[in-house]
Amino acid sequence: MLTGSMVALVTPMESDGTINFAQLGKLIDFHVDSGTNALVIAGTTGESATLSHDEHIELIARSLEMANGRIPIIAGTGSNSTAQTLELSRSVDALGVAAFLIVTPYYNKPTQLGMVGHFTAVADAVSAPIILYNVPSRTAVDLLPETTAELSRHQNIAAVKDATGKLDRVAKIRDAAGPDFALLSGDDATSCEFMLSGGNGVISVTANVAPKLMRQLCDAATSEQRELAERIDADLQPLHTSLFLESNPIPVKWAMHVMGYAGTGIRMPLTEFSAQHHAAVAAAMDVAGVDHAGYR
Repeated sequence: MLTGSMVALVTPMESDGTINFAQLGKLIDFHVDSGTNALVIAGTTGESATLSHDEHIELIARSLEMANGRIPIIAGTGSNSTAQTLELSRSVDALGVAAFLIVTPYYNKPTQLGMVGHFTAVADAVSAPIILYNVPSRTAVDLLPETTAELSRHQNIAAVKDATGKLDRVAKIRDAAGPDFALLSGDDATSCEFMLSGGNGVISVTANVAPKLMRQLCDAATSEQRELAERIDADLQPLHTSLFLESNPIPVKWAMHVMGYAGTGIRMPLTEFSAQHHAAVAAAMDVAGVDHAGYR
């Protein structure tokens, strides 16, 4: 289940920041039809940091209802508080999610021992498997390969999403954690080589915009078809770059808007995508063969 092209789904919102559930359903259908392997709901790209506790649960619950078993739903329920992460994860676990994506505790800057304790507490408390999420650029803390390997021995910790872009970690973690522990890229720009090096898939921002092409990339890379994978990735690289011209998910929400899948809403302190970058993202969408009829 934790393989292939998994999208870190945007949360469509009205201009006042309220969640548009009709558009969410349209997005879920889009990804089912496009062959996306799984949806991550309420991750960073889904603006989890600005969701209230009740909104967080409702977003995941409604996503499960609309998916109706057609595609696995992975719930982002991590925070910098172990107690809050446990409370939210336990609430969501009862809904029947396929897995949890749990980010390393941000801002607090825990030690490696502290992170072992944090993830172990969550893994002990829920029935669905845990995906560790390491993204030092946002959290100011790095879950080291040896710590990841230690955590992999927990029966309910099934994978890591590594967003460091450090490709040497693939072999290190694989050697230490074994073949059954899933290695997922969290860095679109290096995801092709990550998978060609032995990774199992990617949790992707780009897959919001070009889901069919990202699925093709994952299929080629995980089956060791290097030439085909690199050819597909070349068409995706402009998106990998331009979708991070401003903080994620600012650019990708604009892209989904001009594709007709979301409104313009985004929650403060994030702001709408600067007009000076629109042409760059539209050009990248052209390279990937993505329609952007809403861009003028």
